[in-house]
Amino acid sequence: MIAHLRHLTRLAGRGHNRLASSASTSYLIDQPEYSFLKELGLERNNPGVYSGHWQGRGPTITSYDPGTGQAIAKVRQGNVQELQQTIGLGVEAYKQWRQVPAPVRGEIVRQIGDELRKYKEPLGKLVSLEVGKIYSEGQGEVQEFIDICDYAVGLSRIYSGQLINSERADHTILEAWRPLGLVGVISAYNFPNAVFGWNAAIALTTGNSVLWKGAPSTPLVSVATTKIVAEVLRRNNLPPVVTLCQGGTDVGQSLVGDKRVNLVSFTGSCKTGQDVGVEVQRRFGKVILELGGNNALIIDSSANVKMALDAALFGCIGTSGQRCTTTRRIIVHEQLHDQFVTSLVAKYKQLIPRIGHQLDAQTLVGPVHTQQNVDNYRTTIEEAKALGGTVAFGGKVLERSGYYVEPTVITGLAHDASVVHRETFAPIVYVLKAKNVDEAIAWNNEVEQGLSSAIFTEDISQAFKWIGARGSDCGIVNINTTTNGAEIGGAFGGEKATGGGRESGSDAWKQYCKRATITVNHSGELACAQGVVFNVE
Repeated sequence: MIAHLRHLTRLAGRGHNRLASSASTSYLIDQPEYSFLKELGLERNNPGVYSGHWQGRGPTITSYDPGTGQAIAKVRQGNVQELQQTIGLGVEAYKQWRQVPAPVRGEIVRQIGDELRKYKEPLGKLVSLEVGKIYSEGQGEVQEFIDICDYAVGLSRIYSGQLINSERADHTILEAWRPLGLVGVISAYNFPNAVFGWNAAIALTTGNSVLWKGAPSTPLVSVATTKIVAEVLRRNNLPPVVTLCQGGTDVGQSLVGDKRVNLVSFTGSCKTGQDVGVEVQRRFGKVILELGGNNALIIDSSANVKMALDAALFGCIGTSGQRCTTTRRIIVHEQLHDQFVTSLVAKYKQLIPRIGHQLDAQTLVGPVHTQQNVDNYRTTIEEAKALGGTVAFGGKVLERSGYYVEPTVITGLAHDASVVHRETFAPIVYVLKAKNVDEAIAWNNEVEQGLSSAIFTEDISQAFKWIGARGSDCGIVNINTTTNGAEIGGAFGGEKATGGGRESGSDAWKQYCKRATITVNHSGELACAQGVVFNVE
């Protein structure tokens, strides 16, 4: 695991080096048009560790705008010693927080949501600037955090166990859900605000404290978000039930291996997630894994094709193909395939003038996040062509400042081609031709991940087959909508190599709790279950 995390750290570092060397040495935070950064309490140099106060004695890293390659600001990361201190403080804070009544904890989460509302505009712009996602997606990401806070407030008054009938007279069986302790959250660059929000709002409401390690390439979102939360804690005279420790591989490895971190919620690649899962299980901790997705959109012969085309456009290109729920495969009925490809390419052509900087109002396709994403895009397209694929549209890296690539449609590949079965975090989609829905379902299910899936059909029998035992094996199984853009009300997560974790709504809150089964004997006499008699007169 250590070696793999180091590999990822090197890739993150490589991501901005080429542009950084040619970009101006000035920082965007000092420019008037980026004054929203200072509204969030950011400075040119920012401490990256919060445990009731701000500090950071580890290496200093620079955050870059993937749309221009210019430096935004700097963050001083934490080191392992600071992480250990932060873990200790988080554990102590938990001991106080768990005694606060759940509805009162919900009130604190409500205040966090309100504070986020105050800063939604500048925080959303920071998400866009640092990740590369367009303006509306940055605003939408912060809205997700706000929404899950609203959800958690209601949850604080209703989450509960069961009252279970006992086979013994005058006995009652109860079920109680109690907090775990300290929850560690390791988030990825593509959703640097919302994923923390999904975890933190529910973990806090159920009585846990939270330690966050944000992605190395989006440290400013981590710092700015933590400042907002910390202000609410300060106003309520609360201990640091939310802490932050930005850091490198050593910090991540230490967090994953520490027994005091009762649950680790990890979002990232399948390979690293597998390593994290093994390490946490080695110490009998709990883990939530939200890993990759090779998501398919199926177009049945009865589909509303216009709606399916619109879904494909956002599904394939939203966040420049860097969502874990991005549509990576479109499986089209053979009767519709050729016309669907023609129509999809026509829509893609309309987007070329709207490729641009993520904060420009007219932009629909922003940059990918780093040079590594560009390299992977280029390598994947060359591999697809070598395997016999045809680039129906796109396939080019755009020569301009920033990390821009053309959204790409590839046809003519076998459904089980190696490149089709591998997730590439870039706006590349493979269009496949299937004979019928049964064949399409089989192809949907044959990849190692099982995150999101969708079918477009007007045939009710096919729709119910899709959501039944013979249908999609994914955690998200949609009908007549996109593979991406999930709401917070349902549990989010997937099966197989996606990790099996669930976050956000429904009963995902149970993952942040330990369950107790309680038998209460109010009969005045001892009685054994199953009719066992064991006594001495």
